[in-house]
Amino acid sequence: MFEILSAERISPGVRRAVISAPDIARAHRPGQFIILRCHENGERIPLTVADKDVEKGTITLVWQEVGVTTYYLGTMCAGDRLQDLCGPLGKPTHVKKFGTVVGVGGGIGVAPLFPITKAMQQAGNHVISIVGSRTEGLLIMTEEMRKVSDELLISTDDGSFGIHGFVTQVLQSVIDRGAKIDLCVAIGPVPMMRAVVKVTRAANVPTVVSLNPIMVDGTGMCGSCRVEVGGKTRFGCVDGSEFDGFEVDFDLLMKRLAMYKGPELIALNKFRETERGCQCRIPGGAA
Repeated sequence: MFEILSAERISPGVRRAVISAPDIARAHRPGQFIILRCHENGERIPLTVADKDVEKGTITLVWQEVGVTTYYLGTMCAGDRLQDLCGPLGKPTHVKKFGTVVGVGGGIGVAPLFPITKAMQQAGNHVISIVGSRTEGLLIMTEEMRKVSDELLISTDDGSFGIHGFVTQVLQSVIDRGAKIDLCVAIGPVPMMRAVVKVTRAANVPTVVSLNPIMVDGTGMCGSCRVEVGGKTRFGCVDGSEFDGFEVDFDLLMKRLAMYKGPELIALNKFRETERGCQCRIPGGAA
């Protein structure tokens, strides 16, 4: 079982944990993810590895509390152990010296963008990072991103910090100033990634997006993570999670992501109503 070494809240609804997983830390590459299970009767969920320390044998997970399992995971503390941790899964990011790479991260998408940005800079690229959120209090990992970026641009929708506007507006301003962008990597909410692609398509900037389809087994067996890319069915877990943004059918992706919103909300409300739901850990046998 995998021990949680530290756990903290880093913004409203967002938590970070460092977990002992030496084998995964050694094998992991930027862009890959893990699948975990909190307890014996828990569901399996995918989370992207936000950082790792090979010498210490640890990986860092950053997640948003949106459903029963992510809320439950947020109640776990240092010293607790996860039932299962499987990975690394998925294809690593294609890292090489492209030239100028722009990374665009929205909300929780900054966490998976961090190791990719770090690797791109280490490969000799000039890295421009654009990160944003709805308001200042929801910004995450800005100092970490600053350390691995040649230029960091921060925006908030309400103007409470940094540039007043959306990340797409900041991206457009970078394009308008004449920067030659060789690759754009966008990670965040699906509407944000679709909007980024609209901007980069017009400027003919190659763009990679990281998709977050519904996933169960993570090995391509169940087919629940299927997405349509270039008119063909692909599986997010084994073919991704990164795809050519120009080829992704975002409308279909959004429809599939909304399939279980009702049952998810019912389950979450039930979880919150339990005596221990949001205050401390549920006993291992709880669903």
